[in-house]
Amino acid sequence: MSHTLTLKAIRPITHNVNELTFERPEGYDFQPGQATDFALDRDGWRDEQRPFTFTSLPEAEHLQFTIKSYPSHDGVTEQIGMMQGGEQVIIEDPWGAIEDKGPGTFIAGGAGLTPFLSILRARQASHGTLDGYRLIFANSEEKDIILREELERMPGLELDLVLSDEKVEGMHHGQVDGDYLDKAGLDFGGTFYLCGPPPMEEAVASALKVRGVSDDRLVMEEG
Repeated sequence: MSHTLTLKAIRPITHNVNELTFERPEGYDFQPGQATDFALDRDGWRDEQRPFTFTSLPEAEHLQFTIKSYPSHDGVTEQIGMMQGGEQVIIEDPWGAIEDKGPGTFIAGGAGLTPFLSILRARQASHGTLDGYRLIFANSEEKDIILREELERMPGLELDLVLSDEKVEGMHHGQVDGDYLDKAGLDFGGTFYLCGPPPMEEAVASALKVRGVSDDRLVMEEG
């Protein structure tokens, strides 16, 4: 079922990421970690659906998305980044396999953080702490880190920042690969959550499985 949303506010988060807040349709429910198919309500764009994750709390008054713009791609995210209040988008019913299955290690690459934002925010709101939750967040450069201050303030969350293209004190320089996983002091008997660019997802998922992480303990979107 399709729903038309009106944009209430757009707020820059980083140089290429915006937080968009929309009116919430009556009766529209989702679970932390879920996404929806999202399209601009404009001529020539309504058939250009893209998946985006809800980053607001499930009980919040409004629906919120945190969306990275890629000007070099197909133009949809670039257009989203230039939206003005009062414009409309069309979304479908929520979907997705990523959900909160309890304490574990979250591995996110870039905009792959977004399904985890709602999970971490909801868990913090309901339990007051994120003890037992660890986030390994990989980006190219420090300027790309989404909502760094909020993540650093989350009580109990163990945060590891990884940069591939820049050396910054206090952050790991390199890739989230098998060598990194071996040195990170991880419990490979625990639950792992994974979301990022497809090549990263494939490589990290393979590395985790080699280290004994079974499919039922690896939470990610299915192929």
